[in-house]
Amino acid sequence: MAKTLRLILGDQLNPKHSWFEEVSDDVIYIMMEMRQETDYVKHHIQKLLAFFHAMRSFRDYLVDQGHSVHYLQLSDTRNTQSLTQNLRDFLQSRDIDRLEYQEPDEYRLDQQLLKFAESMTEMKINMVSSEHFFTTRSELQDLLQGKGVLMETFYRSMRKKHEVLMDGDKPLFDRWNFDQENRKAFPKKEEVPPIFGFDYDVSTIFKMIKDEGVDCFGEAEPTHFLWPRDRDDSLHWLKLFLQNALSSFGTYQDAMTDRHWYLFHSRLSFSLNSKMLNPSEVISGAIETWDKNRSEITFSQLEGFVRQILGWREFMRGIYWWKMPEYQSENFFNHQQPLPDFFWTAETKMYCVAKSVEQSLKYAYAHHIQRLMITGNFALLAGIHPDEVDAWYLGIYIDAIEWVEITNTRGMSQFADGGLIATKPYVSSANYINKMGDYCSNCSYDHNKKTGDNACPFNSLYWHFLDKHQQLLKDNARMKLMYRLWDKKNAEEKVSLLEQASIYLNQVDEL
Repeated sequence: MAKTLRLILGDQLNPKHSWFEEVSDDVIYIMMEMRQETDYVKHHIQKLLAFFHAMRSFRDYLVDQGHSVHYLQLSDTRNTQSLTQNLRDFLQSRDIDRLEYQEPDEYRLDQQLLKFAESMTEMKINMVSSEHFFTTRSELQDLLQGKGVLMETFYRSMRKKHEVLMDGDKPLFDRWNFDQENRKAFPKKEEVPPIFGFDYDVSTIFKMIKDEGVDCFGEAEPTHFLWPRDRDDSLHWLKLFLQNALSSFGTYQDAMTDRHWYLFHSRLSFSLNSKMLNPSEVISGAIETWDKNRSEITFSQLEGFVRQILGWREFMRGIYWWKMPEYQSENFFNHQQPLPDFFWTAETKMYCVAKSVEQSLKYAYAHHIQRLMITGNFALLAGIHPDEVDAWYLGIYIDAIEWVEITNTRGMSQFADGGLIATKPYVSSANYINKMGDYCSNCSYDHNKKTGDNACPFNSLYWHFLDKHQQLLKDNARMKLMYRLWDKKNAEEKVSLLEQASIYLNQVDEL
C-alpha cells in the first residue's frame, strides 16, 4: 500500500501538531541531522548539541507513541548531508506516493523545498501549517500596507484580534504599553534570582560532532548540559520562570549586571523557536500567574513579557517573510569593516564587551539588552559589515534561527534596513551602559572620559558615528536632540573626539 512521508525539520518539534493525533501504518516521519545545517554558518557547539538532543528526544517520543520514524544521524553512512537528496533517496527506496512538510521558518529551506517539489513532478507534495504562530506569513504585510511599519500598530492589532489583555475593545488599565516603567537598573543590594537549568549527559552527541569534523566554536560541558530537551522540560522551565522571575521581568528587562548572566529573562526562546512550546500557552500561563498573584506581580511585568511574544516575535517574523530575500543584503550605512577578533575570544579591555561575549561563548546565550546595547552597539559604532554581524549572531546564540535573528540583528541592532524596524539607530555612549549596569566599575577604561588615556571607546565612537552619518540621520526625529548637542560643541572638542575615535578605529582588535 502506498504511504505518506512527512518531513520534520529540526525546529518543528511540536508534539501537539495535528499530524500526531492519530497513529497510522500508512505514514512515515523522517528527521535528519545534516551538515547542510551545521555548516551554512559556524555554530556554537551548544546550539548543535541542543538541537540534536531535542530532535532525538522528539524521535523517541514519536516512536513511543507508535509512529514510524526514519531518523538519520549526522554520522550515518546513508546520510548525504543534503535535505533534498536524503528525501529523494528515501522516496525512491520506498513505496511512497505523497510527501508532506510543515512550512519552514527559514527562507532558504522554503526555497529549497519548493524547488524540490517542482522537480518531483510525479509526486504529490503538500505544505501544511506549522500550527505555531499567531499570524500567517503575510498577515503583517496585509495589515500594514500603506500605514507605515510600526510594531506598536501591529501589537495593538494582535491584542484586539486575539483578545489578549483586553477589557472589551480597550486595553486593560487603559494603556497599551508600559515600557516606560520597565527600564530600571538592577540595584547593587538586590538579591539575584536563582539560576536554573538541567544536567544532561550529551557526551555521545558531542563526540559525534567532533568526530565528524564539524567546525564549531564556544564552550560546552557535555556531561552537564543545561538546555531543555523536550516539551516536559520546557514546561517545567516555563513554570520556574513564572514562579521566580515574572514579578521582576519588566522592571529589569533592560538591566545588566556582572552578578547574573540572565537575571529575570525567561530563556524560553530556544523552546519556543524549536516549537517545543507554543507562544499561546506561554502567554496564557503568564496571564494566569499574574491573575493569581496581582499583589506580587504588577501589570507592567506581564505586559512587557506579552509584548515580546505577541508583539515583537510575531512582528519580526512578518517582516522577514515580507522583505526576504532582499533583506539579507541591506547595508544602509555601507559599513565594510570586519568583525573584531575579540567577538570570538572575549579578549578585550572593554569590560562590558568582554563579559557579554564571554557569557555568549560559555552559555550560547545573552539577553536582549546585551545583544542590542553592548555587542550590537559596538559593532554599529565600529562600522562592522552587517553580513559579519549577522553570521556571528546566527551562529552563537542557542535561539538564533534566521527568521528571528536577521531581523533583530540587521534591522533593530544594526539599522542596516534604514529604519524599517527601528525608529532610530540603537547606539549609545558609555553613559547609558553605566546607567543600566555595573560593568563600567570593573573596566580598564574610564566611562567618564571621552578623550585621552583610558577614555572609554564607546564615547568617542558614538560622536564619530553621529558625525559620519549626519546626512543620513539628520532628519530622524529621534536623533535631533543628539545632533543639536553635537552642533553646540566647539570645533576643538569635535576635532578631539573625532581624532580619538580614529585612533580606536585603527586599532579595533587591540581595544
